[in-house]
Formats: sequence, structure tokens, C-alpha cells
Amino acid sequence: MDPGLLLHLLNIAYELATLALTTLGLAVVFGLLGVMNMAHGEFVMLGAYAVVAVQSWGWPLLAAVPLAMAVCGALGYGVERWLIRPLYQRPFDTLLATWALAMLMRKSVEAVFGKGYRNVVSELAMPMNLAGLQYPAYRLGLIAFSVGVILFLFVWYRRSAVGLRVRAMVGNPLLAQALGIDTRRLASQAFVVGVVMAGLSGVLLAPLIRIEPGIGVDYLLDAFFVLVVGGLGSLGGLVGGVGVIGGTQSVVSSVSGQTSGYAVVLVLSMLFLWLRPNGLFSRR
Repeated sequence: MDPGLLLHLLNIAYELATLALTTLGLAVVFGLLGVMNMAHGEFVMLGAYAVVAVQSWGWPLLAAVPLAMAVCGALGYGVERWLIRPLYQRPFDTLLATWALAMLMRKSVEAVFGKGYRNVVSELAMPMNLAGLQYPAYRLGLIAFSVGVILFLFVWYRRSAVGLRVRAMVGNPLLAQALGIDTRRLASQAFVVGVVMAGLSGVLLAPLIRIEPGIGVDYLLDAFFVLVVGGLGSLGGLVGGVGVIGGTQSVVSSVSGQTSGYAVVLVLSMLFLWLRPNGLFSRR
């Protein structure tokens, strides 16, 4: 294969992988609970800053994984318990509440780390030879990891007992409660899992991106576009949305620049909202 074509395909695969990782958390929260968590991007940001923190303390970079899980999990539990739970039947209010939470998280990080960009110094991005092409091994690992996570979630959601209870809660909450399923606890766990996944995606991306307090907005918009196009409540919708949005943005950006890529994705999402509001693979 031509090295130039292989490089282009690998870059597209990398863009799709990062988009899938940063969208998974919002897909769990929005798709299963119907909550548009406007602070989703800020939880990704917290994961990235966990890597910055452990590096400044002289700890191994792997220590950022439990740190991000602990911080995002504790914050997610508190947010669901005292902010989201009273507003489950008021979606517009949850949107406003989580938007305010996003601004608070952003300003808090600015107060601790400052507004400037941070870069993580790591040897993880060392290149490896692939069919005569030098390509970062970490990016290849990230692509494989994202595929593995999606396959694991598909099997877990379809085959596990917890997945069965989640499907029952989503399909008919009242009937699920009548069958003895603690839907309140299950919803809380789903929200915590969603924000922890967002934080872990920030940890994984930290060695590859410039880190600053405002990065969460871009991740939120991209994840929202994916869910609009793909549809809510199914892994098929997530994969389809990632393919359409990530592939379109990557191809257009490589030809006409990043701004044109965002513009085309925005127009595409608006067309889906108008012509196919349930997305490609919405849950029936």
C-alpha cells in the first residue's frame, strides 16, 4: 500500500478512535438517562489535568488513571445525587444546571492550573515501523483500545445481568420498579460510569493534545454531533455517528482545513435534526 494512503487511513482511524472514546461517556448519560450533560467536556478536561497533576508531582503517568477515576467518580456521584436527580423530569433545567456546572469546573481548574496550555512529556508517542511508515505506537494502541472498549460494552449490555436491568430501566422505568429493580440506584451508577469514562478518555488523550481549561467545549460539541447523527440509546448509533461525523470532519479538514471541517459537520448535523431527528440507529 502507498505510504501516503496508509498514513491518511491511519489518521482517519485515529480521529474516529478519539471521537468514540470522548463520546462514550455522553452516550451513556444522554442515551440511557435522557440527561444532556453539558459538563461532559469538562470531565474529559479533568482527566487530562489528572495527568498534568501526577507529572508535576513526579508520579508515574499511570497514577493518573485511579486519580481521574476517583475525582470524576466522586464528583459525578455528588452531581447526580444533588443536582441531576431532582431534575430528571425537567430536561431543560438539567441542561442549564450542567452548563453552570461546566463553567464552575472550568474556572476552578483555571484557578488551580492557570489559563495557559500544558503539554504532557511522555515517551508513549515513540514511532514504530508499519509497512515502511513511521507512525506513533501510542496512536495505534489507542485505536485498538477504542475498538476493544466498544466490543466489550456491546457484549456487556446484551449479555450481562446488569445490562438486562439497564435495558429494563430504559425501556419501561415503572415496570422495572415493579419488578424490584432499584432504578434510582441504577441511574446513579450509570451517570457515574458515564463521567468516569469521560475522565478516562481525557487521561488517554493527554499525551497527544494541548491541555487547557477550555478544551471541554470542543469535545462536548463533537460528542453531541455524533449522538444527533447516530441516534440515542444504542451502540450502533454511536458507531454510526462516529463514522459519519469523524470521517466527514477528517476528510474535509484534510482537504480544506479545520474550519471547513467543523462547518460541514455543523451543516450535516442540522440536516439530520431536520430530516431524520431520530438519527441513523435510534433505539426503538
